[in-house]
Amino acid sequence: MKPVKVSLRPIVSKVNLPTVIRTTFLPGDFSESLMIATQVGEIFSIRNGAIKTFLDIRHRVLKLGGSGGGYDERGLIGLAFHPDFFYNGLFYLHYSLADTQGPTAFSESFKPNPCDPRTLTLKWVDREKNYDHIDTVEEWTLQPTGQPHRRRTLLNLRRPFLNHNGVNSLNFSPETGKLVLTTGDGGSAYDPFNLSQDLMEIAGKIIEIDVSMNGFVDHPPAVTRFQELPESVQRALTVMAKGVRNIPGISYQRHRNHYRKYVGNVGQELVESIYSFVHYQPIPVTPLVQAARMGSEYDQAGLINFGWHGWEGTFPTTVIRNCPANSSLNEKIIPYFNEALETSVLRLPPLTSYYHDDPRPNKFGGIALTGVQAYNGNHIPDLMGSVVFTDLAQAHAKQPVRGALAYTRVTADCKPNDYQVIETDYPFGSDDAYYVSLGANLNQTRLYLGVYGSMKVADYNRGTVFEIVP
Repeated sequence: MKPVKVSLRPIVSKVNLPTVIRTTFLPGDFSESLMIATQVGEIFSIRNGAIKTFLDIRHRVLKLGGSGGGYDERGLIGLAFHPDFFYNGLFYLHYSLADTQGPTAFSESFKPNPCDPRTLTLKWVDREKNYDHIDTVEEWTLQPTGQPHRRRTLLNLRRPFLNHNGVNSLNFSPETGKLVLTTGDGGSAYDPFNLSQDLMEIAGKIIEIDVSMNGFVDHPPAVTRFQELPESVQRALTVMAKGVRNIPGISYQRHRNHYRKYVGNVGQELVESIYSFVHYQPIPVTPLVQAARMGSEYDQAGLINFGWHGWEGTFPTTVIRNCPANSSLNEKIIPYFNEALETSVLRLPPLTSYYHDDPRPNKFGGIALTGVQAYNGNHIPDLMGSVVFTDLAQAHAKQPVRGALAYTRVTADCKPNDYQVIETDYPFGSDDAYYVSLGANLNQTRLYLGVYGSMKVADYNRGTVFEIVP
């Protein structure tokens, strides 16, 4: 691999924070439209340079930016169009419901302490009272009049904290035709309740939803565990992967007679990781719940496990503390040593990783992975067949802030690979440029980058969507 230089061509500016960027064929239209979903609850369509409001659900989305100095990870975070959207008009949303604000599972900041076992085995108790908000996954239809209409609710998920809800969290699998939901571990730091490794917890999983089934109920309950779902809903779900911290979507790339799946797991203190896999064995939720009720273990052979919270990418999960005798050094402690041992062989190793501190030349220090996307186009020949990824902002860089763009490839022997930086030449000037999302068109021959001028979602109209061009 070699360094690649690209340009950024602005498509639309002065929009709110763009969480999802993709294309679709609107019913009756034989040209692709670019679709942009914003975190506050807008969806825009762009065709031939004209921007139109496709849907505005700001009144349905929880008010954002009220805590944490305006930073927020809730809102409209998932948008996917049915593979037959052109004919049936069905599309799907994942967002945080208005008026569902709770007090959170606990208010203090969390960091595990190996010298205090109580911090390593926390339990999420009184979940109906101790939660932050409720996320919903809904099915909508575009009516013949051109007006979207909410058709049914698939899931209501009670979330313990405001962060790690997933982003770009809905995609359709070209293999199974099912809707794929990436949930995130529920937030705080270090997954304090270890929800991601518990197979009965909905948090920290990649879930396939068979939207062709009619068992979804009106006004479904807000749940946190699979056994709390109605049995008819359980039958529509399978668990594809666990050990998730927070994933910015899943990307499928056709390779001969199969699909490679690419996902990225956002890191904690040390490293951001991109994974690739082909084969997996999903676990149907119904027998999973039945096994739990009988007190037996369900066979997890073939289930993808990203290793969190015992592993942070390539490393056992680590707490970093300052060395009291030398402020320039850090002490690194492994709090979840037993969990790291248990999952060391079972976990999927990353395809590539990049680090929060990296002194190597032509690398960058990352902060948070915000997008992973396969690229099959030939407009940028050096990227053809690769997987491209974005980071929110380069660590330790001078002001103003700049995000990072890079790529890697799957090697013939499928071993872990290094990555290369993609250089951009866009003149952002004195404005901050956080790289908040990455998208592609339907056949993955065009790439789109969402950039925001602030870390605060309530700093409105600071967003620009670019096409990545040679």
